[in-house]
Amino acid sequence: MSSGTHRLSAAKSAAAVGDVAIEDLASTVRPRLAPFDTSFSFKNKAYVALKSVIVGMDVYGSPTEIRLDERSLAEEFGISRTPVREAMAQLEREGFIRSVPRRGVYVVRKKKREVIEMITAWAALESMAARLVTKNASAEEIASLRQMFATFENGRVRAHLDEYSEVNIEFHQALIRLSRNSVLVQLAENLFTHMRMIRRKTIGEKDRADRSIRDHMHIIEALEARDTVRAETLVRDHALGLAEHVEKYADYLD
Repeated sequence: MSSGTHRLSAAKSAAAVGDVAIEDLASTVRPRLAPFDTSFSFKNKAYVALKSVIVGMDVYGSPTEIRLDERSLAEEFGISRTPVREAMAQLEREGFIRSVPRRGVYVVRKKKREVIEMITAWAALESMAARLVTKNASAEEIASLRQMFATFENGRVRAHLDEYSEVNIEFHQALIRLSRNSVLVQLAENLFTHMRMIRRKTIGEKDRADRSIRDHMHIIEALEARDTVRAETLVRDHALGLAEHVEKYADYLD
């Protein structure tokens, strides 16, 4: 990177990052991003910002392809195109974007079969996490799982579906974290990011929300009872229920 670019980047690092240019085939979407943390390299800053934007997108809500423009992103971040290109390469390795020769870089929309395979792998990881939670988590930590759903008692899930969707995601993240198995946590990280995007889409379909909270309550009861086998089975069946739902109803993925 040239000294001129360094000076430009340093001057802009203290300011809030502007709107990032994310282009689809029909229009330009400009999500807001937080300022860069100067403790990270430019590549890491671009990686964290881009991944955050992608995860926050409604990737499966529309069949329209979402294109990322490298030049516009670099201009918005106030850095050269090299760290943006490096961040994109990492995101491509992780399966979040894909490069199409002579067309550009696009956010990946997984096909139905790929989504089902991801969910199946997630079922294996999360059910093992549940087994470990019964052995490693404190009573207070397990009780905190129940507290997540206090707002949604007495059939109030549908009235607060967006909020419930986020709590649902937090619940599954907490199960992994409370396993206290660092390798399992690392394996689950990127897989869960993909899962998060599909969960956000499916939670409002059919009876998924009502079924979800019932399943969660049964899982928490098993964890509270330290019933290892039941907790493991319930968590696995809960995830595989999502796979079954995708198989039957998610034709928009094909």
